[in-house]
Amino acid sequence: MKEHKKIRYIGIDPGTNVLGYAIIEKKGKLITIIDVGVLNMKSLPDHQQKLKTIFQGIQSLINMHHPKEMAIEAPFFGKNVQSMLKLGRAQGVAMAAGITNNVPVVEYSPRKIKQAVTGNGNASKEQVAAMLETILKIKVNDLPLDATDALATAICHCYRAASALDGKKKYNNWSSFLADNPKKAK
Repeated sequence: MKEHKKIRYIGIDPGTNVLGYAIIEKKGKLITIIDVGVLNMKSLPDHQQKLKTIFQGIQSLINMHHPKEMAIEAPFFGKNVQSMLKLGRAQGVAMAAGITNNVPVVEYSPRKIKQAVTGNGNASKEQVAAMLETILKIKVNDLPLDATDALATAICHCYRAASALDGKKKYNNWSSFLADNPKKAK
């Protein structure tokens, strides 16, 4: 029987007022939530204090839970340039906290995360949360949506990492597959 080792991932839903985080552990096909929540920075006086809190909070989570990799939601393009700049800074600081602790960081678009969890890249936050309940067999409706978004980001990465580790090369089209596997063609 094959022994499965435990692998931990941290998922981040960046934000300057509320940042969602989730630590999950995968052993074989079993995924367990280790920690999930938010860093709430709404009461902090300025943007620099918020960025410092993000950096220190993520470092603390990494030091406590020792994730192998970090998955972070990439900012989507909005109409408000100032909001985008602030969100980008929050994401960068979270990434720097991972990189500083030798935790590789992978970015996923919101659409890719929703697609990995629900099969629909246009799913609502509520649909993502409902599917997480099905996948993890626990209630997540008490969690803030920022936390469930971070959980979805971690699950997305967990799925992507598992498919990358299965030893099978991924192909973008049929002709590439046939070029590497000519005996498969009839």
